[in-house]
Amino acid sequence: MAEKFHFQPTSLTKLRKHYDVIVIGSGAAGMTAAIQAHELGLKPVIIEKMDKLGGNTNRASSGMNAAETNVQLQHHVVDSYQEFYDETLKGGGGKNNTELLKYFTEHAALAIDWLADHDIRLDALTITGGMSKMRTHRPSSLAAIGGFLVTELLKQVQKARIPLFAGLKVTELTTDDDGKVTGVRATTGKQSGPLTADAVVLAAGGFGANQEMLTKYRPDLKGMKTTNQPGATGDGIKLAQALGAKLVDMDQVQVHPTVQQDTPHAYLIGEAVRGEGAILVNKHGDRFVNELDTRKNVTAAIDALNENGAYLIFDQGIRDRAKAVEFYDSIGLVHTGTSLDDLASQLGFDADALKQTVADWNTAVADQNDQAFNRTTGMDRDISTAPFFAIHIAPAVHYTMGGIAINHKTEVLNDDGEAIKGLYAAGEIVGGLHGNNRIGGNSIAETVIFGRQAGEQVFNYIHEK
Repeated sequence: MAEKFHFQPTSLTKLRKHYDVIVIGSGAAGMTAAIQAHELGLKPVIIEKMDKLGGNTNRASSGMNAAETNVQLQHHVVDSYQEFYDETLKGGGGKNNTELLKYFTEHAALAIDWLADHDIRLDALTITGGMSKMRTHRPSSLAAIGGFLVTELLKQVQKARIPLFAGLKVTELTTDDDGKVTGVRATTGKQSGPLTADAVVLAAGGFGANQEMLTKYRPDLKGMKTTNQPGATGDGIKLAQALGAKLVDMDQVQVHPTVQQDTPHAYLIGEAVRGEGAILVNKHGDRFVNELDTRKNVTAAIDALNENGAYLIFDQGIRDRAKAVEFYDSIGLVHTGTSLDDLASQLGFDADALKQTVADWNTAVADQNDQAFNRTTGMDRDISTAPFFAIHIAPAVHYTMGGIAINHKTEVLNDDGEAIKGLYAAGEIVGGLHGNNRIGGNSIAETVIFGRQAGEQVFNYIHEK
């Protein structure tokens, strides 16, 4: 058994007054930006306000989307940047920032290669809602992408000896008389002071755990549970706003359709479970939606039931392909039945209805023709291998598509569309890429693609000064 990796944040006693670049946030975008900047010869620092590292990246479960990868070809999947672009644009209701989307779809395969160069291999494929091709890359262990990526990137941060301070909160971005960013003010709660830098990268995540901000932009979501980690409070957005940064799409908040929330903590049940073949049923045991339609549409279908959610149904064959289920089961979220009759009895379903639903689904898989709901993906395996499983799910706030406006160089823009000198942003803190609906697997891709770009562009900026 491999020894468990443990990362120790840098002691605050080692905090220096100046760094080449300050990266705010220790999720995948922040760590990628810092690693890339370091490899270009810069001296970066990562500042994280929480004690727990990794931000919302820890909560990601499905994978990382990319087209035209060697991994896809090894799995006999022939894809194209154009299809990836078109399907993401369609999934986002045509509201995506096309400049960002073009850069994103054309640099995702390079990001997969960059990770592999750092011994972070995403060799297995699955599919998520709104995509027609297997382009969601994940580790061959089938582990949830988020925790895997955080651990592997932390190993790279440690290897590169990049200082990473936890429990240090940035309260202000500092500028010179010309409005050029010169660093930050940060506090441990006990002491605070200025840190200077030639550039700052904002990678502090979205605002999905900030009820006040959510209610401001989306009053209809007031009181809804969230899958976000407690630090996702939009602090970075406010820091940028104070410097005149433009905000875009702030009312575009994604509600994830499959979240187990019968416990005090909401647990996202990743799209990979449906991508590997699970179906959704109502309280009677009937299917009611194409499970791999966009998150927006699946959420609307669940809400229309008025049954306080719905149930994911799958078997051992699907469970073997979705390793996250082991974790869900270990914390008591999974119902297990020796047969479909047994499962129906536990859930209070009509057993005949559930058996008929599964039989119909198995026929659809065998014929590769889902006449009921026109599902065309995630149909590689049926539901026939006992035991059988169910997870109760309901929609919850998952992702904030809105945030800071940037160009494809990750430069933060003001209301006039001009770059704020020395300020860059990457990851969920940025708005515009996803339009009105984020495709599963695109957020992890965004963090690595634009995290790398931020590291590269900071290097250019500092060397041009």
